Amino acid sequence: MSFKMPRIIVDHRENKKLIKELIKEGMDVDIKQLDIADFILQTKNLNNQIQNVGIERKTINDLLNSIIDKRLINQLIILKENFDNPLLIIEGDENIYSIRDFHPNSIRGVIATVAIDFQIPIIYTKNERDSAKYISLIAKRLEKARKPISLTPKRKPLTVQEKQLFLVESFPGIGPILAKSMLKEFKSIKNIINAEEQELQKIDKIGKIKSKELKNLFEEEFKFT
Repeated sequence: MSFKMPRIIVDHRENKKLIKELIKEGMDVDIKQLDIADFILQTKNLNNQIQNVGIERKTINDLLNSIIDKRLINQLIILKENFDNPLLIIEGDENIYSIRDFHPNSIRGVIATVAIDFQIPIIYTKNERDSAKYISLIAKRLEKARKPISLTPKRKPLTVQEKQLFLVESFPGIGPILAKSMLKEFKSIKNIINAEEQELQKIDKIGKIKSKELKNLFEEEFKFT
């Protein structure tokens, strides 16, 4: 009986050193352009049913950057919608609380959201080799032939309300709570944009400075450079 190496699909932008470590671990590495996840592999549940695993890997610096630009939450929403088992790997042995000007509770809050609200497991690794060993360990649980892995999983479309919230949350200084309050008060994004500064200030926690900043954003002409 011939041994079949566990197969893993790796996004072509992934770290070359990590890819080499996966090969050293005996993985059958297939490098592709992935729209969702950094790695895709398959495992089995307790009922012996094949399940897709989508893995998002973040170095500590990339994690902090993705918290700043709100990329992380959107990536994990898509990951959870498209894979039976989503997984987040946080890689690096630096002190996450000291390498950037972040309040520790902001970082803790995001990690708690991922683990509790999104129910996405988090694995912490030291480096590329450690990450490869974890991924290999998961992949090698496979014992039988697998079905082909789809490279283009269907993305569940966001509702209009989710798109509206996502757009308003992208305004400077506006988070999820303020976005809901603004949409509840003004009913539409168009009304928010057309509102006067005094009208925006009716929303709790939107004062003169924030309302002026929003109006400048809405009315400033775009300048090509």
